[in-house]
Amino acid sequence: MSASGGTKAIVAALLANLGIAVTKFVAWLLTQSSSMLAESIHSVADSGNQALLLLGGRRARRKATPQHPFGYGRERYIYAFIVSIVLFSVGGLFALYEAYHKYEHWHGGHDEGITAWHWVPVVVLSVAIVLESFSFRTAIVESNHVRGKATWVQFVRRARAPELPVVLLEDLGALVGLVFALIGVSLTLITGSSLWDALGTAAIGLLLVTIAVILAIETKSLLLGEGATPEDVAKIEEALLAGPEVDRIIHMKTLHLGPDELLVAAKIAVRESETADEIADHINAAESRIRAAVPIARAIYLEPDIYRVPAAPAAEPAPAAG
Repeated sequence: MSASGGTKAIVAALLANLGIAVTKFVAWLLTQSSSMLAESIHSVADSGNQALLLLGGRRARRKATPQHPFGYGRERYIYAFIVSIVLFSVGGLFALYEAYHKYEHWHGGHDEGITAWHWVPVVVLSVAIVLESFSFRTAIVESNHVRGKATWVQFVRRARAPELPVVLLEDLGALVGLVFALIGVSLTLITGSSLWDALGTAAIGLLLVTIAVILAIETKSLLLGEGATPEDVAKIEEALLAGPEVDRIIHMKTLHLGPDELLVAAKIAVRESETADEIADHINAAESRIRAAVPIARAIYLEPDIYRVPAAPAAEPAPAAG
C-alpha cells in the first residue's frame, strides 16, 4: 500500500468526522436524542482514531537504532490496535450504555420523545450520510489502487498495511450507524415514543462493537508477525532460483517488520566446488534479484549450504518365524 494513499484516506475521514461531530453535538443539545448522542461520540472516537493512525504512520518512519535494529515499522500495527480498543470502548460500549439508559427511562414510564427542533436530527443525519459517503468513496478509490483481484473481505484480512482496512471499516460502520440513527429518530418523530431512539442507539453500539472486534483480531495477527503474501513468496522463490548459482531453496522464512518492510531468511544450496569468493558473489546477485522482484524485501539473510539427499531409513529386520 502506498503511504500517500493511506494518508489521503485518513485525512479525508478525519476532516469529515470533525465536521460531522460538531453538527451532531448541536443536534443532540437541541433534541436530547440518544441516537444523536451516540453518533456524536462515535464521530469523536473516529476522529481520534484517524489522528492515532496519522501519529502511528509518523512514528513508524523513525530510523533504526541499536536498540531497535529493524526500525519502528510495527508502530503502525500498534496504533491500529489502539484504534480498535477506542472504537470498542468509547464508541460501542458508550452507545450500548446510552441505549440501556434511554430504555430504562421508557420502561419506567418516562417516555421522552423529541419534543422540539424536530427537523434538526433528520437534516443533520442526512448531511452526515452525504459527507461520510464522500469519505468512504475516497477510501474505496485508494484501496482499489492496491487491492488487485482480491475481494473486499480478502483485502481486509490479508492487507499488511493497516490504515486502509481500518478506515474502510470505520467509514462503513459510520454509514450504517447513521442509517440506524436516522431510522430510530424518524420512528421516534412519527410515533412519539423514545423506544425507537433507544433501539437505534443499541443497533449502533452492537455495530461498533462488531467492527472493533474484527479490527482487533486482524491487527493482533499483524502484531504477532505475518509472513509475506503468497504472491510475494512466489516472486522471492522465483528470483532466488533465476540464477545458476542457487541449486535449490532448502528452506525459507519471511516476516513483515512493518507494512513496507520485509525480512527474508533462507538457506540455499550451492555447489561443493565453489570457493568462498564465488559464494559471496552469488549471494549478492541473489539478493539483488530479490530486491528487484519485491522492493519491500529490505532485510535479506541468505545462508549457503550443501544439499544432501537424506538417507533412506534402514529397513526393520523381519520378525523371526514362530
